[in-house]
Amino acid sequence: MPTSPSDTYDLAVVGAGAAGLAGAVTAAAAGLTVALLDSAAHTGGQYFRHPAPALGAARPQALHHDWPAYASLRERLAASSVAHLPGHHVWTVTRQAEDRWTVLALTGTDGEADEPVTVRARAVLLATGAYERQLPFPGWTLPGVVGAGGVQAMLKSGLVLPGRRIVVAGSGPLLLAVASSLATAGATVPAVVEAAGYLGYARHPRALAANPRKLREAVIHGSALLRHRVPLHTRSVVTQVHGTDRVEAVTVARADRTWRPVPGTGRRIACDALATGHGLVPQIELATALGCATRRTPDGTTALVLDDLQRTSLPGLWAAGEPGGIGGWELARTEGELAGLAVAARLGGRPLLTGGTRLRALRRDRARLRAFAEAMATAHAPGTGWTQWLGDDTDVCRCEEVTAGRVREAARDLGAHDARTVKLLTRAGMGWCQGRMCGQAVACLAAEGTAEGTVPPSAERRPLAVPVPLGALGSVPTDPAGPAEPAERPTTERPTAP
Repeated sequence: MPTSPSDTYDLAVVGAGAAGLAGAVTAAAAGLTVALLDSAAHTGGQYFRHPAPALGAARPQALHHDWPAYASLRERLAASSVAHLPGHHVWTVTRQAEDRWTVLALTGTDGEADEPVTVRARAVLLATGAYERQLPFPGWTLPGVVGAGGVQAMLKSGLVLPGRRIVVAGSGPLLLAVASSLATAGATVPAVVEAAGYLGYARHPRALAANPRKLREAVIHGSALLRHRVPLHTRSVVTQVHGTDRVEAVTVARADRTWRPVPGTGRRIACDALATGHGLVPQIELATALGCATRRTPDGTTALVLDDLQRTSLPGLWAAGEPGGIGGWELARTEGELAGLAVAARLGGRPLLTGGTRLRALRRDRARLRAFAEAMATAHAPGTGWTQWLGDDTDVCRCEEVTAGRVREAARDLGAHDARTVKLLTRAGMGWCQGRMCGQAVACLAAEGTAEGTVPPSAERRPLAVPVPLGALGSVPTDPAGPAEPAERPTTERPTAP
């Protein structure tokens, strides 16, 4: 096991959610030295968030249907030789050769520390998860408007609620899970507002039949909503949030199949908080900075192109879980284990690992789960009409206070029909979040009136995945073996079959 920063691990895993945990313990069990870096203080990622021991939660598993699976991974990690490095915010990964990688991180709760950390490895596995996609609407900057995933994180890790009367709105299966969790925790949920619908799943009968567990999950959440008398409104959207100092009510309107609000159907629902989200976006900045190939997913996000062993287009770099496309914790765990076996086969000179029965079973599971994930993405893909929610005075980029009107002006008068050009002209996307919150909205507004109608945010190369102090940049070590090989610009390919 490496004992100093100058030593080299066989594998560095970035992210300690289901994918990262499975990959790390699998590779370690196969005899590799492994470093597991994660920004959080505890393992589990976003899905398996849980309260800190200091909160004294008697049953931290109460908000998880799949806690035993996570508990098993956590026990395997504790019994393994994996070097778990919590509180490590990875801001870039550099490549000196196929088998020589450097992972640069900042330590601390908020990524602040006296000394940056450097981890060297022969291979890297990216299990960085995803972040929420937010589509703006009038009033979304009011206190009390919280991301749906953020509400779930507050409940799971802090045992707190953002309000007492909470509307849940947006699109995607996460809404049902959030609403049922809130209702079970004692909140009043006056409505779940789903912009799409669930009939779209019926177009994929084979994917549904192959994944009965997903149906059981839907039944569990649906039963909880029925038990707590929570109404579900499909083909409906929140078009405005009302309030002065915080949320007081929302306007909900029917929507057509393009998500365009139907005139005259709006009605006001009183609430003191709104949990909103329109699906998830793969977190792939570390990979695109290196030049990895990407693909467009059915719901308009950008994911990495991966082969049947979870390899990216860059030799020596693997990815598992949401970076390859949103699919949930079970798919992430499957891909993490598959990647761990593949890395062990490659670095340990054990080709039989990639031809054994376990790997074949993992591939079958991945194909089955990925097929459902593609069906889910198709069913909840945002329609082109959602921009009709926005008045010209609605803030789109909250960091830089750029309105929809300014974005439309840049597109209409200055010919800016992609997110990057709009950013250069308006500063939209130049703030603290670096376009993660507003990227989709800016791209769609820029495409209004064009033949395409909508375009996904560009998979821009960000050399810094998280904010980094200048002092940390100045202390980056020089690799004695020579400079990193230049990476080609990221390419975009059509989605490939799982």
